[in-house]
Amino acid sequence: MPLVSVVMPVYNSAATLGAAVRSVLTQTHGDLELLVTDDKSTDGSMDLLMEFARQDERVLPRSAPEQGGAGRARNLAIERARGDYVAFLDSDDMWLPEKTERQIEFAAAGDAPLTFTSYYKMDADHDGESTDFVPNGRVVRATEHVDYRAMLVRDHIGALTAMYDRSVLGTRLMPEMRKRQDYALWLSIMRDGADARGLAEPLAVYRSHQAGSLSSNKLSLVPYNWELYRAHEGLSVPRATRALAGAVWQSLRNSRI
Repeated sequence: MPLVSVVMPVYNSAATLGAAVRSVLTQTHGDLELLVTDDKSTDGSMDLLMEFARQDERVLPRSAPEQGGAGRARNLAIERARGDYVAFLDSDDMWLPEKTERQIEFAAAGDAPLTFTSYYKMDADHDGESTDFVPNGRVVRATEHVDYRAMLVRDHIGALTAMYDRSVLGTRLMPEMRKRQDYALWLSIMRDGADARGLAEPLAVYRSHQAGSLSSNKLSLVPYNWELYRAHEGLSVPRATRALAGAVWQSLRNSRI
């Protein structure tokens, strides 16, 4: 069975970390390693991770040498990856039990080195586990096929659902940017010729604000998107403007879910 390297950055996530880790450890595809980088938490997150590691050898936590943000924490984990696939999950989200199994099957059947899935949204104060999650109507639907041009106009990939085939693409790190590193990684993979395939089945759960709200956090990403389009992707001002409009539209649309 293919080994899946699961990348998880952690910073002061003790309240939600347990559910996130357990959602990985209860996957029906059990051949995985959970590579966690703690970005200098002060709330006991690392102590909780060490307890998980004592109970399950697949949990492999490390402390970052210095605080560097989520992108750097993810890269430190990716650098340790031994798996055939690299997948991503943040410490406040969850995977449903069959996520890894179903996505590996989907990737193999479609000869797709970069895949993603639909996912559910849950309220920020949700305190359940992935194994007892009741499907709701708040679903962000995955697009069946996305190429580089379509990805520039809109980030179609929910990071908590993304998985890439390391045996095909090699070890791909996130660009050293303060935010939007995940979007930049998908763009760099697709710029090199690998289109992304989306699995319609919702297989993960994203912790968010109430439906109908657009958080200030989302709006704060606008300048980072602009930097990504101009500095990282080298887009002209008109093309970057069109891409930014697409990103804002996507945030507005998803906020209604």
